[in-house]
Amino acid sequence: MSQPVVDLSQFDISKEEKDKLVAEVIRYVLFKTHHSSGCPIKREELTQLLTKNYRQRNLPTFIINEAVQKLSSIFGYEMRELQRSRPSSANQGRISQQSAAEARSYIITSKLPSDVYKKYVLNDNDSTVPLNGFTFVVLSLVHISGGKMTEEDLWRNLRRMGLDESNENHPVLGNIKQALDTLVQQRYLQKDKVSGPEGNTLFYELAERALDAPISESTKAHISEIVNKEVVSVDVDD
Repeated sequence: MSQPVVDLSQFDISKEEKDKLVAEVIRYVLFKTHHSSGCPIKREELTQLLTKNYRQRNLPTFIINEAVQKLSSIFGYEMRELQRSRPSSANQGRISQQSAAEARSYIITSKLPSDVYKKYVLNDNDSTVPLNGFTFVVLSLVHISGGKMTEEDLWRNLRRMGLDESNENHPVLGNIKQALDTLVQQRYLQKDKVSGPEGNTLFYELAERALDAPISESTKAHISEIVNKEVVSVDVDD
């Protein structure tokens, strides 16, 4: 389907300038995603990139939308916009100074069906496979705890699986504590310190990336699958 023709004169740029800006955004998104282990890219970063030499107010939105279309049609990536979530405790009185623009970020995900992606992109030696497994385990633990879990409870459950926060040389994951911190940087989780009568308690809570529909639905589906298998196993044993 052809895209509607946009009058570039409203932005005071030529088609060549527009194409160059779109390519610059795509290049920035791809390289930043690769070098930051998939951490979300703030919209503010892209806006600054596009307003270095241009001052038109609506230009960043137009160029970013063009980049989204190109990433999809040429590279097979979906560039999803996320709205930064706040810890639940912040909704109980603390006022965020963060503007709506600052709260927006982007991630890119493959548009390939999961079975095709696993068959043709991933392999047994792919370093992302164990990290994906670790991510699923952590998100599942927090999810079944109501979307929020104390740091103490999370580590207690992970230690049962042989994942200790003091282990800096895990044969697959390396530094376990850093692996968990990476999930915070990637916005699967957010950390929140809550004051109570017995002092401060650190919580891990699902963040916007884990709450985004594809990840949330996938996590729930896998949890249900595991639970159903356990129920069947118990029935057979009985």
